[in-house]
Amino acid sequence: MDPTQLLKGVLDLAVLAVLKDEDGYGYDILRRLRAAGLEDVGDASVYGTLRRLFSSGLLNSYVVPSDEGPHRKYYALNAAGRAELQRSGKIWQGFASIMDDLLREQRGTA
Repeated sequence: MDPTQLLKGVLDLAVLAVLKDEDGYGYDILRRLRAAGLEDVGDASVYGTLRRLFSSGLLNSYVVPSDEGPHRKYYALNAAGRAELQRSGKIWQGFASIMDDLLREQRGTA
């Protein structure tokens, strides 16, 4: 099974989850996703996901000046983003539970 294919289906949820407790800018979000175990996530995928979530009204953004380089565009969950995180999280948990049950049954019959 190709983990990158699974990641494509849940990247929106992963990004929303990473922003749940702390705002972040693109590279910071990418770093947090990789630190959480999603090492295969690509830079372009994360930046594209951030743009799409922002355009969908799930994120707010603001710019923070930097003395060490270009200004950083931070992203933050808004009320709609928090609601989507909760909704999508429930869907994912249900799906993961079904898959756990199926795999448990498979191990039991092998």
